[in-house]
Amino acid sequence: MKDQAEKLREIFKNLDYNKIKENTYGRSSKKSARVITITSGKGGVGKTNLAINLGIKLSQLGLKIIIIDADLGLSNIDIVLGKSPKYSLSDVINYKRDMLEIIEEGPEGIRFISGGSGIQDLIKIDKNQLANLLLQLSKLDEEADIVFIDTGAGVSNNVLSFIYAAKEIILVTTPEPTAITDAYTLIKVISQKDKSKEVKLLINRAESVREAENLLNKLVEASEKFLDMKVYKLGFILNDKNVKNAVKSQQPFVLMNKNSEASKNISSIADTLLSNYYEEQGAQDGIKLFINKLKWFFN
Repeated sequence: MKDQAEKLREIFKNLDYNKIKENTYGRSSKKSARVITITSGKGGVGKTNLAINLGIKLSQLGLKIIIIDADLGLSNIDIVLGKSPKYSLSDVINYKRDMLEIIEEGPEGIRFISGGSGIQDLIKIDKNQLANLLLQLSKLDEEADIVFIDTGAGVSNNVLSFIYAAKEIILVTTPEPTAITDAYTLIKVISQKDKSKEVKLLINRAESVREAENLLNKLVEASEKFLDMKVYKLGFILNDKNVKNAVKSQQPFVLMNKNSEASKNISSIADTLLSNYYEEQGAQDGIKLFINKLKWFFN
């Protein structure tokens, strides 16, 4: 692995990012997608369901959304949506498909990409494959306004690589004590690496508004007091039987019941996320974020 890491660092050193962009579009492109990692300290807190329903709400507001399923162990966006992807990132890395060919269509205009074994394939990547992958990934800057990266849970190297790569992170937790503890642990790990990360906290399955707001306040205050880490309150989703019914039916709950409490919560979260959207435009690095992820992956 050490030899592979050194090899990749040399590849990155010699890659000309501006030339890659010019080759892709015929000219230097100024548009970059806003890349947001959605993660959690504990599994089963509903981050994939959040990614899909939030993506749909944002799509309904006129934004182009692509979700990359980067949960290597429990990839399940396709299951939640009742889809069977034909291709994954592995097909791009191995020259079998173009990036645009592996993008799957979802409801209400959202699209998603299956990670499959693509991330593991990065371990064996050579210079030509890497250059091709960067060219292919750069197309997403033109295809999407926001790219959500749905990671696995916990603090494994695979999960942390996506977290460290993104400027913005949505951290999902539930009010369960173990989930809260794991969420705080993840914030602590992030703070030790980079305190400038924009961690946006979201409470899922709260029994009441009061419970959600109290938990948001406690985690934000604890992070600032003990970790010297600024954490932002993104919002909450109340415990709603409509969500469970929608999951069983393999349908997004914002479409199955638009007037449910959970759907109203998602609307509020979307509004909060977009409150600084236009200020963020032009400040995104797009493909550079992914390059940074790859660098960290092999350190």
